[in-house]
Amino acid sequence: MGGSGFVVTLPPIRQPRHRLIRPNELARAVELAALRLSTVADPAARRLVLLLIDADEDPACVLAPRLLLDAQHAARACDFACVLAVVEYESWFVAAASSLGEFLHPEVGDPASADPERARHGKRWIERRFREPKYSETIDQRRMTAAMDLGACRRASRSFDKLCREIAARAVAK
Repeated sequence: MGGSGFVVTLPPIRQPRHRLIRPNELARAVELAALRLSTVADPAARRLVLLLIDADEDPACVLAPRLLLDAQHAARACDFACVLAVVEYESWFVAAASSLGEFLHPEVGDPASADPERARHGKRWIERRFREPKYSETIDQRRMTAAMDLGACRRASRSFDKLCREIAARAVAK
């Protein structure tokens, strides 16, 4: 985070989830992220490494603290936050489905739940409603994220709300 009141984000370091939940692999990814952050021109800038992964079948309340502990050792020169998308990142799209009409067919037979995380709506829910021939994480996540209503997502998803709270806490921290 820049000291001048704006946030500079670097391109994500994409890693398979199964690697990031291993302590040594997570440490390696965090060290790489910290190294990349050290290249930011403003030496007074606060630096945050954000680990964002799918919770999948793991309880976020168990896995996230373990990952946070594993990664904090590797992120000594940076602040570190860990957020798990419950169930999957696509659950956030379900939470904001009303704003994603250009990507999703109207809900038929299986409407989005007011609590998509508890209903376990995720990638499969999105794939069944996707307007284009096939949903692709690497192509469509970026476009859908840019289009989704963040307020609606935050109201319907506790894990997205957690992401917002983590970022907001650092925006006001001195």
